[in-house]
Amino acid sequence: MVYDYNLVTIGAGSGGVAACRRAGTYGARVAICEEGRVGGTCVLRGCVPKKLLVHAAHVREEIDDAAGFGWHIAEAKFDWPTLIANKNTELDRLEGIYNSMLDTAGVEILAGRGKLIDAHTVEVGERKVTAERVLIATGGWPEVPTFPGQEHVISSNEALDLLAFPERIVIVGGGYIAVEFAGIFHQLGAEVTILIRADHLLRGFDHDLRLHLEEEMMQRSGITIHASCKVTEVRRAGNAYAVETTDGVMLDADAVLFATGRKPNTAGIGLAEAGVVMSDNGAIVVDANLQTTLAGVFAIGDCTDRNNLTPVAIAEGRALAETWFNGNPQRVDYADIATAVFSQPPIGTVGLPEEAAGLAYSSVDIYRSAFRPLKNTLSGNPGRTLMKLVVDRDSDRVLGCHLIGADAPEIVQGIAVALKCGATKAQFDSTMAIHPTAAEELVTMYLPT
Repeated sequence: MVYDYNLVTIGAGSGGVAACRRAGTYGARVAICEEGRVGGTCVLRGCVPKKLLVHAAHVREEIDDAAGFGWHIAEAKFDWPTLIANKNTELDRLEGIYNSMLDTAGVEILAGRGKLIDAHTVEVGERKVTAERVLIATGGWPEVPTFPGQEHVISSNEALDLLAFPERIVIVGGGYIAVEFAGIFHQLGAEVTILIRADHLLRGFDHDLRLHLEEEMMQRSGITIHASCKVTEVRRAGNAYAVETTDGVMLDADAVLFATGRKPNTAGIGLAEAGVVMSDNGAIVVDANLQTTLAGVFAIGDCTDRNNLTPVAIAEGRALAETWFNGNPQRVDYADIATAVFSQPPIGTVGLPEEAAGLAYSSVDIYRSAFRPLKNTLSGNPGRTLMKLVVDRDSDRVLGCHLIGADAPEIVQGIAVALKCGATKAQFDSTMAIHPTAAEELVTMYLPT
């Protein structure tokens, strides 16, 4: 059979675009379906716009720190509409770049909602196209539970485009999206309250990082955290909202942000009808080669709900393009994936947390350093940095590195290379420090704690 395309991808986010671009450069006939804007969650509703807001929020700390260095800054004023307008201008620019990259690679953009008909047919609007292979790359979407007053709350999508800045905001959830928005809104001047079902923030992260972040947020920043707590109802109260909780606390807020999780964006695109098996939450089941249960149909990124990170989706897309269209079979290595939480202070982490290492290895050494950064000695900023190495005592291999403090995400990227290479604690120790830096602590920690 002669197909219209070698590859048709449903979803023009980072993973789908990466697969299509690389396939196109290798000479494949490629099309990509997108019902909205090209760029996906990361570029339009996640990583990039959120990081721009983090940068804006951090200006507040720089202004507060300036006096200790002799700077006398006149009264600073923040304007939310200006920030949002400038953010949107940047997103427009990035979308243009994505469109240009696809065009340069010879990828045709099929505007509309792609729907899988069978293993080789995709419907887009009134048109049906055929493909040798179909790739599902539809990402994820914020999930808000059903409860009285659900219609009054917003998700992370809407938080990036609020028309007015909320002077009081209640954030429900304890994951990375929740703590990142808490830092953003607090630094920009809002009164922030976080409600979490668990005992602590950031379930799954190293325990020391979780406690350190909570201390920084509550004691140093003044953010309120209510643990072991759920929202029972949100009611309209004039121009604001009243939030009722299971622990009897009643909160007033100008906005209520639910960041309680994301689900695979797989509904309504014909997957189950075509024979693609999905888990209970809608995640597409794939094998080690990223193939679904329907031969010829593959899936990558957040719609598989495995490693929900943009670089992972990009790596998966590129691996498939290399395998199919360049005669270079590849599989993604999911070990020691570094990640960052752009909280305030930010987190950088790679490898095993202490708790997981203790379960997987017979003996583990922990090296830990908590200190006040040099910059904060003059600024008067009370914030502290925590750095931690998890080491297998038998082999001396570094199993995990966990950082919280200024530049932690930038530092951990380099450490991720070392862990990928199997670096030992002795090799960390033999690496000459760069002084004065915070990162030098990673190669000067002498005794296990």
